[in-house]
Amino acid sequence: MAFNSLQFLIFLPCVVMLHWILPHKLRWIMLLAVSLYAYMSWNVWLIFPILGAIIVSYFMAFVIDNVKSKKIKKLCLALTLLVCLGLLIFFKYFNFLVSSITDFINLFMPESSKLLNQVWDILLPVGISFYTFQTLSYVIDVYRGTIKPEKHLGYYALFVVFFPQLVAGPIERPGDMIPQLKEKHKLNSEDMEAGFRWVLSGFIKKVVIADFIASFVDSVFVNYSNANALAILIAAGLFAIQVYCDFAGYSEIAMGAARMLGIRLTRNFDRPFLSLSYGEFIRRWHISLNSWFKDYIYIPLGGGRKGAARKVLNTLVVFALSGLWHGANITYLLWGFYIGFLLCLENALKKPLVKFISKTKININSSGVVLVRRIIFLLLFVPAALIFRATSLADFGLMFVRLFTEIGFSGAYLDSAFASLSMTTLDLVQILLCLVLLYKMDDLTRYRDEKLTLKPLGETIYNGTASARYSVYIYGVLMVAVAWILLLAGSGSSAFVYFQF
Repeated sequence: MAFNSLQFLIFLPCVVMLHWILPHKLRWIMLLAVSLYAYMSWNVWLIFPILGAIIVSYFMAFVIDNVKSKKIKKLCLALTLLVCLGLLIFFKYFNFLVSSITDFINLFMPESSKLLNQVWDILLPVGISFYTFQTLSYVIDVYRGTIKPEKHLGYYALFVVFFPQLVAGPIERPGDMIPQLKEKHKLNSEDMEAGFRWVLSGFIKKVVIADFIASFVDSVFVNYSNANALAILIAAGLFAIQVYCDFAGYSEIAMGAARMLGIRLTRNFDRPFLSLSYGEFIRRWHISLNSWFKDYIYIPLGGGRKGAARKVLNTLVVFALSGLWHGANITYLLWGFYIGFLLCLENALKKPLVKFISKTKININSSGVVLVRRIIFLLLFVPAALIFRATSLADFGLMFVRLFTEIGFSGAYLDSAFASLSMTTLDLVQILLCLVLLYKMDDLTRYRDEKLTLKPLGETIYNGTASARYSVYIYGVLMVAVAWILLLAGSGSSAFVYFQF
């Protein structure tokens, strides 16, 4: 069930009301039932892989906790990895693996691989990358002894299939999530108001900003062979904003829906495009995924404890896996290597830059230096956006070449760029307004108990008067409604980008 559907707009209020009407002992049953219904609304048959992952991980965790033999513990962990990762690999990467093997065989024996040279019609279960990581983190945490296995199968199943974050995260940890599901919550206005503001903010990011920008991005990337460097550069920047608003919008709707039920999900984004470095960007972008890779892959590999060379290798391995997690395509693998390379380069240059700054006495916190650092960061992000958007290495190569060859400075060149973007002067003004709106959006969701990395941008909505707060809500709802009507009158509302992962 898509968040940006009429079905969900009816579904969510009904679930919230039913949740608070029912006694505490019946709430988990209702939430489990509606979560399964929401997931099966995509496709009824998708329920079987997730139920298989739930049952295997639930029972393996119990065996791990109750046996003393380390060999049996490791065997149970290996079986869980085999089943859960096996499901993920089969549904998401089977065709990619077959095509890769076929291409390799074709290099030496072209005639022998004809039987393999086909694409299998395998339905990709929605959200499989997300719920696989949640089940794995549960069993791994039990294996490590950081948590005890959950005895109640219903609560554990609810942890995996909880409808707000099932399809596209955030990826929750069992030690944080399961106790909240079992806690006896009381209805309060603070949670309801905070939840509503998160939902409203998410819809504004998705419907008002992301879906509006998407049309200009698509205009360039569907016909990039005729686009000049300026058009590709603008499209890459707009695509980065589109993906952020799309995925952050989903995450905020998920946070808001859960908050209305008394559950606090992990904050997945913290204004990443205000970062001054790639290391800071990674800490602010898709926080739950990056922290998962850090805790379950990077640190077990040795992290940065085994020398500089090993740290570089571990970083590249983690981001290569992160790239493949996003999709079964060589472009995602390249994207992961690119991000990992930039992080390694940044770490290598850190000490020399500190020495240089100390000698020249440059104030790195001055507004001019901060602006230059952010511009450099955004320019380095352009290739990452192009790789992520490209459907093949050949497409990326052509776009990258045109970025450096199709350069001009005439009025006709500028007109050509805007023609490729299908953008008018009014569209440009609207995009700039969207960027201003995006910059101020965090004022809508900042709350007394929310801790952000950056300093507040100004007076928060919460500290304003009640009438001022409700005026913002009304204008926000109207903004979403008008944008949604315009989208439906055109090509219809688009799916969330991260649903494909």
